[in-house]
Amino acid sequence: MSPPGGQSPASTPLLRVEHLTMRFGGLTAVDDVSFEAADRQITAIIGPNGAGKTTVFNCLTGFYKPTVGRLTLEHPDRGRHLLERMEGYQIPQHAGVARTFQNIRLFGAMSVLENLVVAQHNALMRASGYTFTGLLGGRGYRRAEREAVELARYWLDLVRLTDRADEPAGSLPYGGQRRLEIARAMCTRPVLLCLDEPAAGLNPRESAELRDLLLHIRDRERVGLLLIEHDMTVVMSISDHIVVLDYGRKIADGEPREIRDDPNVIRAYLGEEEDEALPPEVVADRQSARQPGC
Repeated sequence: MSPPGGQSPASTPLLRVEHLTMRFGGLTAVDDVSFEAADRQITAIIGPNGAGKTTVFNCLTGFYKPTVGRLTLEHPDRGRHLLERMEGYQIPQHAGVARTFQNIRLFGAMSVLENLVVAQHNALMRASGYTFTGLLGGRGYRRAEREAVELARYWLDLVRLTDRADEPAGSLPYGGQRRLEIARAMCTRPVLLCLDEPAAGLNPRESAELRDLLLHIRDRERVGLLLIEHDMTVVMSISDHIVVLDYGRKIADGEPREIRDDPNVIRAYLGEEEDEALPPEVVADRQSARQPGC
């Protein structure tokens, strides 16, 4: 089954992050970070808790305005956008950046299908001419509405939720809600999909299904993905490129096989050298606190 519409040809890099710095008063959460994310590839951002990963996402998606840095998204269909200069609501609408959150944010009282249709609100409003055309049943609006439902049903099929389309989204099991949130983001027709810990709370079977879904989005939908994830099995099995942060700084950047053996990465997660002189109970506490997370 082919998706309604189509995707753009490859563009490399899709995203360029240059000298990104984010300060909150005297605290520097992200410190001079630069990296690139290619179109039609999965780029993972990993690191211990407090490394600055979610802050990077918040800068890319307009929740924060960077203190310093340039965030450039360039795509043949969407053009070139400097994300740091855009208002938050413009980033998904004009630049084509979609996002999910670590804590699921569905409209729980709406049906599963309605969650996917409402994600296409901007397209429906354009079809109505921002007037009462939708209420009056104008031809252009009716066509746009049919296309919105068609796209929603396409994604319901892919995430195996068609049989629950009319049920409240809040009634889905946790894994189903995770898949629905990704489907909702894809209904905005993004060129870059940002996923904040999509495997959090999933069992092994659900994690395997998630990996298959993300690979489908990369390979069949031809969308670039930027991924924050603590599940290293997921990260290492699907990522084309990995960026590692620690205390707000980039400490490694490369392919999974390079990252796996990088001594700086091993040190960031395990604290081998700096922990050698500490009591065992302190080492255990520090290593527990530095498990991969947000």
